[in-house]
Amino acid sequence: MFLDTMIARLGEMWTITLVGGVIGVLFGFFAHRSRFCLRSAVIEFSRGTKEGKLTVWLFTFSTAVLLTQVFILADWMNVAESRQLSARGSLSGAAVGGAMFGAGMILARGCSSRLLVLAAQGNLRALLSGLVFAVTAQSALNGLLSPLRTSIAGWWTVEASSRDLLALTHLGHPGGVLFGAIWLVAALIWARRQRVRFWGWFGAVGVGVMVACAWLMTYRVSRAVFDLIVPIQSLSFTGPAADTLMLVLSPPGQPLKFDLGLVPGVAIGSFLSALIWRELKLEGFQGGQAMRRYIIGALLMGFGGMLAGGCAVGAGISGAAVFTLTSWVTLSTIWGAAMITDRLIDLPAERAHPPAPAPVVGPDPEASASYARP
Repeated sequence: MFLDTMIARLGEMWTITLVGGVIGVLFGFFAHRSRFCLRSAVIEFSRGTKEGKLTVWLFTFSTAVLLTQVFILADWMNVAESRQLSARGSLSGAAVGGAMFGAGMILARGCSSRLLVLAAQGNLRALLSGLVFAVTAQSALNGLLSPLRTSIAGWWTVEASSRDLLALTHLGHPGGVLFGAIWLVAALIWARRQRVRFWGWFGAVGVGVMVACAWLMTYRVSRAVFDLIVPIQSLSFTGPAADTLMLVLSPPGQPLKFDLGLVPGVAIGSFLSALIWRELKLEGFQGGQAMRRYIIGALLMGFGGMLAGGCAVGAGISGAAVFTLTSWVTLSTIWGAAMITDRLIDLPAERAHPPAPAPVVGPDPEASASYARP
């Protein structure tokens, strides 16, 4: 009833764009407050430290999986028509693209969603990296890099019927609910042991809720509209970043959609969080070598994310929440490549030149400050 009223007053395109904007604002706010960051989680896991960053990511992951599967099991939505489950998929694209994205994520010091969150609070390094990421993603989608992406994606493909892991394993959606519940309980136990603070776990849960709500709301809108095809989707930042870039560069009058509300919404939500907690701060590069590193990382993420069909959030959370085979392959290779890149590049450099100790005066956004008490 509520959606019908919105569609009648605002129109179909504005309704779905507004839905994307509201979810984006909440995602940006919760992601900023929790310091949600896959890169930090991977580094903590790889190095065997216990700072709460992996626990924060696990709260988001488990909440998204659990709530999405509950929505499906309750018959509130059906994601069978989503791109991840209804179209032919590429395992080669998922593996190669995920590996590229994971390596780029380490070099750029954040995944695509994290760069957007940091840019909104004044991090110019993240802003430049995000722009390079968006340009590269658009080039991989329809530009100069498109033939290379198509070629790699064609190496190993699978039919749509072979992409649903819950169907392949015969676990069904009850199995999906159980899987999410187990990992949520594990996150709760680790959060208690590591003394993860309120905004660490609460904000991370909020991020996961937004992933599930995006699935639910796009499904509901797709069933309520008549003159517009609304894809059933959740949160991702590779395609939406490219779409937002083209909206800015193209003549006025481009059609609106969920993605075009999502990206500005995340920026607004992150900005509001940083403003309320007084964390707005302009930060730039320190030398050309650092700038080169960020640009290379953004290039790898832009092409890799488009090749894999999803980023750390799009494949690693949204796609994993509906148990898409290619999304789980992407998530696995993101983790693997990120761990290798950290061990080969960052860890040796930090051991050779350990940072000087400094008094902690507040959270370090770029380092995705831990929410575990010392």
